[in-house]
Amino acid sequence: MTVETKLPFNQEYIQAYSKDRNEPGWMATLRSKALEMADSLEMPKPDKTKISNWNFTDFQHSYKEAAKIASLSELPEELKAYFDEDANMENLYIQRDQTAAYNSLAKGLQDKGVIFTDIFTAINEHSDLVEKYYMNDAVAVDQNRLTALHAALMNGGVFVYVPKNVQVEEPLQAIFWHEDTDSALLNHVLVVAEEGSSVTYVENYISHNDTEETVANLVTEIFAHDNAQVAYGAVDNFAAGTTTYVNRRGVAKRDARIDWALGQMNDGNTVSENITYLLEDNAASEAKAVSVGRGKQTQNFTSSIRQFGKETDAYILQRGVMKGSASTIFNAIGKIEHGGTKSNSEQESRVLMLSEKSRGDANPILLIDEDDVTAGHAASVGRVDPLQMYYLMSRGLEREEAERLVIHGFLAPVVAQIPIESVRKQLTQVIERKVY
Repeated sequence: MTVETKLPFNQEYIQAYSKDRNEPGWMATLRSKALEMADSLEMPKPDKTKISNWNFTDFQHSYKEAAKIASLSELPEELKAYFDEDANMENLYIQRDQTAAYNSLAKGLQDKGVIFTDIFTAINEHSDLVEKYYMNDAVAVDQNRLTALHAALMNGGVFVYVPKNVQVEEPLQAIFWHEDTDSALLNHVLVVAEEGSSVTYVENYISHNDTEETVANLVTEIFAHDNAQVAYGAVDNFAAGTTTYVNRRGVAKRDARIDWALGQMNDGNTVSENITYLLEDNAASEAKAVSVGRGKQTQNFTSSIRQFGKETDAYILQRGVMKGSASTIFNAIGKIEHGGTKSNSEQESRVLMLSEKSRGDANPILLIDEDDVTAGHAASVGRVDPLQMYYLMSRGLEREEAERLVIHGFLAPVVAQIPIESVRKQLTQVIERKVY
């Protein structure tokens, strides 16, 4: 069975939606052109994963104003677990469905010119700055049908801007709380770090639609200019009813660094692309991702770092745990372009299967168009090591507790990289819930 992919929106709807948000002309035009493209573009073609029967286009999009959050004490306990209430949460954004419900930024950072706001405020108040980066050099509108659909119907997200030589010492955190079980989320996150600056950004996606079907179409674009550093952490935790497409891309200039730490904990079918371009000399990136699959879900994760500059450094680490009848593909692709001399590219993809019916594929791929480089890759797919289990159980641990320790140790290299302690703890709890 193939799901109907004809788009249920027309130009009149797109223009009205843009006008209601008082968007500048360039954004209205971009939306309109993107919708024109969408019908003629092909769907993404993830390796070894058939998505023709996945629902990416049949969803509700109408805007519903959600209640604002006057105080963090109003939040349910589940959301409070994502941040430390005892700490001074000065740098926090909470989006409730498509509404910017809460937003705070330390005055000291505001005085330095740092911007941390919802995407619609940014489009209106910092129009020229957003236009310069929005779906131009990282994610292209015409990459595929889903990126075009995202550009046409974008309905939420965050803009982060760090001026030249500004160091943001404390992490910026965004929580995307999806309560509306009918409406789709087409979120856009745009992070710009100017020359010599640094920032850590962490986001969480949360939903509860276990049976109601909807769509999440997410795009992230990161730009790290010369000698800038961006650390990006995310925990995606959409419920089983959400079909998810994620496209996260980074662009690093000379001596810049972009590091990713992704906890991909969705319960529904998911396609995720995480691609970084090291455009100039001495740029570097680490892309670390962890996933737990369960039930009958199908997932496809691709991490890719393309190295154009000289003496660039790239490292991809993927860890996955599969149970039930879950199926997951991990692709780790390192590409050293011609001219990228003295560069280094490494990939490591490992999958642990906890049941007979689960399936995991780990595919580290090296594509090298230059001679004077170093590169390496490793991959493994298998069951829990019986020798590790024997060792732990011989010291008095029950089988379940021994297996739990092995799994957490297996995933720890990624989990430990999440920058905020409360988010790390929450990710650990999500792993516990999914595995046991």
